[in-house]
Amino acid sequence: MAALSIAFSTAYWALLAADRYESEARVVLARSDLSGGQAMDFATLFGGSANNRTDQLLLRDHLRSLDMLRQLNGALGLRAHYSGNGDLLSRLWDAQAPIERLHRHFLRRVSVEMDEFAGVLVIRAQAYTPQMAQAITAALLAEGERHMNALGHQLAQDQVRFLERQVHELGERAAATRATLLAFQNREGMASPQAAADSIAAIVARLETQLAELQTRRGGMATFLQPGASQLVEVNAQIAAVEQQIRRERERLTSPQGGTLNAALSEYQRLQADAEFANQVLNTALVSLERGRVDATRTLKQVQVLQSAGLPEYPDRPHRLFNAIAYALGTLLVAGVLQLLLTIVRDHQD
Repeated sequence: MAALSIAFSTAYWALLAADRYESEARVVLARSDLSGGQAMDFATLFGGSANNRTDQLLLRDHLRSLDMLRQLNGALGLRAHYSGNGDLLSRLWDAQAPIERLHRHFLRRVSVEMDEFAGVLVIRAQAYTPQMAQAITAALLAEGERHMNALGHQLAQDQVRFLERQVHELGERAAATRATLLAFQNREGMASPQAAADSIAAIVARLETQLAELQTRRGGMATFLQPGASQLVEVNAQIAAVEQQIRRERERLTSPQGGTLNAALSEYQRLQADAEFANQVLNTALVSLERGRVDATRTLKQVQVLQSAGLPEYPDRPHRLFNAIAYALGTLLVAGVLQLLLTIVRDHQD
């Protein structure tokens, strides 16, 4: 029985097994992120970081995905190729097989593996014609590059769009604060309550200086004039007028009833502070937007092909001699184990 099985397998691998051609390509993800004073060398450009390895693994999963299979099947007709060619054991038996079964067959014919030592992604595709093997590998390369570039551009565009929305919102906020400040100035009838308050303070200071001079003059005149003297009466009247003017000017600044210049000044300072803060935040957002645009352009990744999809000239699969020898050794091992078990059973029966 074992000899018959070995003979059948040897005949299958030698005569019946269909030739399969394998096309291979090797790629890495190139990074354009040279920020932070990094040196421009191959370690920083190709596969020199854990993040780059993660990106390559993401690319590997995409190339092995159902979405990738659907695109290849639509473009190259993989279902028809794998079901219409090959021998009985290696072909896809059912041309109308569900997509899950086709995907399992696809994964047996397409290999996307990570070379951990070199940091390179190795893509291999098997087909029953050299042209189809090359076409599958080339399509995987093209779709992998398109997918990774799309991911990079999408992430960059999302970041820039977010910053643009923030700038737009902050710009509207800054414009609203400026409009509120302008409306307050128009309502109060003054461009700057601070300037008006400084002007009143200067007037009060001058009046107080004038009052001090008049009081000094009155003190001097009181030493040699009678209280009812006309000169003394005139000085007293001037002093009273100056004191009354000082009270009026101070009431313009402060009053228990409110509605005075100090209240307007406080409101003006609050509105001005809001407007200045909104402008500062807007300027910061504009700087962040420009930096985000530069960073988004600088950190894009691109698939770099180290070895393009070649056109195979020799059917490398299946490995006929190796498979025949391996099957024969496995069959002999199983037959030996079964023979040993049968011998043990017979010994116990006796």
